[in-house]
Amino acid sequence: MKYWVNTVWKSHVLRGVEGGFTQANHGKQTGLKRMSRGDWLVFYASRTDYRDGVPLRRFVAIGEVTDDTPFQVQMTPIFEPWRRNVRFLPGEETPIEPLIEVLDFITDKRRWGFRFRRGLFEVSEDDFGLIAAAMGVTVEAA
Repeated sequence: MKYWVNTVWKSHVLRGVEGGFTQANHGKQTGLKRMSRGDWLVFYASRTDYRDGVPLRRFVAIGEVTDDTPFQVQMTPIFEPWRRNVRFLPGEETPIEPLIEVLDFITDKRRWGFRFRRGLFEVSEDDFGLIAAAMGVTVEAA
């Protein structure tokens, strides 16, 4: 079992929560292929929406991967993103600021936002647990 952070605008996360899926890195398959059924992910949103969105800097959703492989959908004639099915858990949005000092994956505490530029990335079980707890979510190992 692995633990992931997916950096996505909040409006896009909400579409995924509604539809029970996630996309990553502009619909690319690469990161999604590294995930497995039973992996956990938390969603970080720096803004509410693309371009003119309000700054947010919060973890906004949490869930478990429920399928075995990525699948592709056609959203427009020229955009066919890859997705993974996710079972989302209810949780409270939580700001990143109180967690910066305790999260090991943030190695540069002064430039902490740089870490989230990678989009989808793996984190330790301990870091994931700290975020989940801050969101009021208890994650049971499968």
